[in-house]
Amino acid sequence: MIRRLAPLCFIFLCTSVSWFVLGTTIDNRTQSSTERLRGRVQSVWGEPQKQMAPSAEFEVPVAYTETVEEDGKKKTVEKTKFETHFIRPRSSEVAADLQLEHRKKGLLWYSTYKVGFQGEYEFRNTEQVSRKVRLTLYLPGQQAIYDDLRFLVNGDQVPVTVRGGVAYSEFDLLPDQDVKMLAGYRSQGLDSWRYNFGKDISQVNDFHLRMSTNFKNIDFPDNTLAPSEKRETPGGWQLDWTYKNLLSGYEIALAMPEKIQPGPLASEISFFAPVSLFFFFFLIFMITTLRGMELHPMNYFFLACAFFAFHLLLAYLVDHIDLYLSFAISAVVSVLLVVSYLRIVVGSQFALREAAAAQMIYLILFSVAFFFRRFTGLAITIGSILTLFSVMQMTARIKWSERFAGVLPAGIVPPPLPRVSEELQG
Repeated sequence: MIRRLAPLCFIFLCTSVSWFVLGTTIDNRTQSSTERLRGRVQSVWGEPQKQMAPSAEFEVPVAYTETVEEDGKKKTVEKTKFETHFIRPRSSEVAADLQLEHRKKGLLWYSTYKVGFQGEYEFRNTEQVSRKVRLTLYLPGQQAIYDDLRFLVNGDQVPVTVRGGVAYSEFDLLPDQDVKMLAGYRSQGLDSWRYNFGKDISQVNDFHLRMSTNFKNIDFPDNTLAPSEKRETPGGWQLDWTYKNLLSGYEIALAMPEKIQPGPLASEISFFAPVSLFFFFFLIFMITTLRGMELHPMNYFFLACAFFAFHLLLAYLVDHIDLYLSFAISAVVSVLLVVSYLRIVVGSQFALREAAAAQMIYLILFSVAFFFRRFTGLAITIGSILTLFSVMQMTARIKWSERFAGVLPAGIVPPPLPRVSEELQG
C-alpha cells in the first residue's frame, strides 16, 4: 500500500508546483498591465468623479497698515487687500443619473459609467450692500469631457468662463436679493461617483439629491452618507438623500459594481487546484481499492495532466473570448481527456460514472464556486464534508491493517500464476 501511495504523493506534489507557477504567472501578467491599461481607460473614459457643491463668492476690500523702510527711515503706509467671502446655498435640488457601461482591457474589466448631472441652487446676499458675486460650479474631474454644459442664472443662460477646472459667471447682487442657479452637464467617469458638500465639516440646508441607476448591485463606500430613502426600479434603484439642516464632514458616494475579473479569477482557481486534485485522487483511490481495481501511478500522472489542462487552457482563453465560454470550453476539454483515457484503462462504466462524476464535483463545481465570492468557502466546505461522509461509509468495514499488509479482501481471488512448461521443468 505504501509503495502505491508514494508515487501518487510525488505526482500530486509536482502538479501542485505547476499550478503555483501558473497562478503566479497569471498574477504577474495581470499586475504588469493594470496600471498601464487603467491609464489608457482613464484617458478615454475619464477618472472617478467628485462633484463639489457650487458656491457664490465675493471679495471685500480690507484696509490695513504696514511698516516699510524707505531711504533708511521707517514709515507706516496704508494698504488694501481683498478677502474672499463665500455664500453657501440656501437650498439644493440635485439629480444624478448613472448609467453603468463596463469596459474590458486585457484581463480586467473596468467599471465605467455615464452620468447626467443637474443641480438647482438658491443663494442670498445677506449683506447690506450690493456685491459683485461670482457663481462657481466646480467640475468633478480634470480627466473628463463635459457635454451639454448648462449654466443658468434666474432662468437665463449667461456667459460662462471655464478655467482651471471651474465654470463661473459674475454679476451684481443687491442686498437681501436671492439668485437661482441651474447647472448641468453630461459626462463619464470610472469606479465611483461622489458629491461633496465642501471642505471639512459643512452645514447644509434644505438639501435633496436624487440618484438613479441602471444597475441593481449598489454599494456605498466607507465614511459616506447612506440614502434617506431608496426604491427599486425595473432597471436599478432610485436613491434619495434629503436633509433639512445637516452638519457633516461626510460626503455622498456610490461605488460602481465590478464584474468578475477574468485574470484574478483564473489565478485563484489555479492556486486552489491542488485541493480539487487531492479530493479526486482520494476518491478514485478509495473506489479502486474497494473494487480491487489496479491503477498504475502513470495512470494518475495522466489524470493530473488532464486536470492541469483545464487551468492552463482557461488562463489563456480568457484573453480572447468571454469568461463563461472560456470556462465551459476548458471544462469540456478536461472531462473529455479524463473520460476518454479511463475508458480505455478500466472500462467505460467506471470512466463515465464514477470518474466523470468525481471530476465534475471536485474540478468543475469547486471552480464554479469562485464565481460566487460570498459562498466560495461554504460551498467547498460542504462538498468536503459530504465527501468525507461518503468515504467513511464506504470504508467503515474495511480492515486497514490487512490492506496495508497486502491481504486481499474476501471474495477477490488473485490471478493464477503462469504455468511452467514441461520442457523448462525438465
